[in-house]
Amino acid sequence: MAKLALYDPPGGLADLDQAGRQQWNSYISDSIDQAITGRPDHTSDSPRGQFFNLTEKETAADAQIATVTWTAFPNQVKVSSVSDHQRWQRADSSRDLQDEYCEWSVKRSAAGKITAVTFTCEGPEYWTTLAESQPKIAVKLYQQYVDPRVSAADLFDSAGKYIPRNRWNSTTTNGAMHLVQAANTLGAEIELAAAATIVREIGGVELTGEQELIKCSQYGVATRNSDPHIGGSVNGLARRKADIALTNPVGLYLDDVSTAGWSSPDGSDPKLYWSYVRGNQGTPVRAVYEVPANKGFVVGDIQINGQTIDFAAQIADFITIKLSAVACRLGQSTAAPMTACVGSAAHFAPLLRSVR
Repeated sequence: MAKLALYDPPGGLADLDQAGRQQWNSYISDSIDQAITGRPDHTSDSPRGQFFNLTEKETAADAQIATVTWTAFPNQVKVSSVSDHQRWQRADSSRDLQDEYCEWSVKRSAAGKITAVTFTCEGPEYWTTLAESQPKIAVKLYQQYVDPRVSAADLFDSAGKYIPRNRWNSTTTNGAMHLVQAANTLGAEIELAAAATIVREIGGVELTGEQELIKCSQYGVATRNSDPHIGGSVNGLARRKADIALTNPVGLYLDDVSTAGWSSPDGSDPKLYWSYVRGNQGTPVRAVYEVPANKGFVVGDIQINGQTIDFAAQIADFITIKLSAVACRLGQSTAAPMTACVGSAAHFAPLLRSVR
């Protein structure tokens, strides 16, 4: 397969003009090249010889696509809460707690019942590129997807610079256009995937567990659903001596929502009210859960395992997020495993003993 000419925008979005598409390609390609280089100031973290740039190296005929999925509800909130009610309430209270590459905003009726929930997994980098190259398009998209009242003054400062955490994209009640939680970036996805391609052999033992790998390679946050699982899956490909790249278009995507155990007041299928509203089929970046007005009930009347939906976070329990990587030239990589962890061996040794 020939080298890729340009990296496409996430989800196949068609918002960017040609100059914007070139700018986006440069951002992704440069980020990947930097991730391949690794962190030279950290021991045993550079280079990442099995990670490659699709615009600089051909994808071989034996290519295999691997899709990694994880639960959208923030695991760090779950493990630090004492009840379901508390964790749902906490997750709904702040976008800063929604750290699994999925964030949401809730609409409620005057009576307090949920009428609609919007979920997004669009990276902030895409929106910075779009706003810088086509500010009028950015405003129109906010008006279309968030609120018709959005103005340029809401999105840009006095110097014309885009404000990612603006009044329409910073809370769980006033709209969600794209990700704003500090760890929810495409740059983090690229760096994590690249770092995970390093095979580790510590004391003659090849590391294979998700927690020991993230601890040793020092990528991401070990207590999230996403980071250790992404890293473990990518490293599994690396241990097959494959070259690995993130698939085009590089992005984080909504995978699915499972409505098993859900029930609607009229007996209709609860999944009918889930719709993807932005991105291509297979790579959606935005979804809305909302019951049509003519049905006579709202989201807050639907039950999940016998409990009414009082929090959007209850829905997040059943949403999965995904990313995809391509592995090729299986069995051919000559990159040698690294025999030390990032940082001190003493820091890692207790964890290694606990999993052996």
